[in-house]
Amino acid sequence: MPEPTTRAAGTVRDISTGPGRVLVAAYAVFAVAATGRSLVQLGTDADRAPLAYSLSLLAAVLYLVATACLLSGGPTARRVALVSVVVEAAGVLVVGTLSYAATDLFPDRTVWSHFGQGYGFLPLVLPFLGLWWLRETGKATLP
Repeated sequence: MPEPTTRAAGTVRDISTGPGRVLVAAYAVFAVAATGRSLVQLGTDADRAPLAYSLSLLAAVLYLVATACLLSGGPTARRVALVSVVVEAAGVLVVGTLSYAATDLFPDRTVWSHFGQGYGFLPLVLPFLGLWWLRETGKATLP
């Protein structure tokens, strides 16, 4: 495991320790769930909602990237985690809004549709918890 870096205020925590472990576990569960659901939807009924199902696959990729980066740590992984979590937050907000405004684009539930209602709204909360944790650990600064 990489050594935590220090800054003027003192030692900064590793992002995969303490509450970060729960966050990593949540991202891993969502990575598996979103990957499975999107691949089944794209493989069996892609014509029904190609945009919605493709966005679910994008969500799955973002969850996988965030999981890997939160586990590995290091400055580059932290930057990539930050970018993936910001894109995830934007995605769930945009898709959540579109799924109510343009229902024809989202005829079936996906990970981000209706702000993650099918997943207990956790897809809406998760990126903001990720952003909070990256900030809390003090290592989420971009160059």
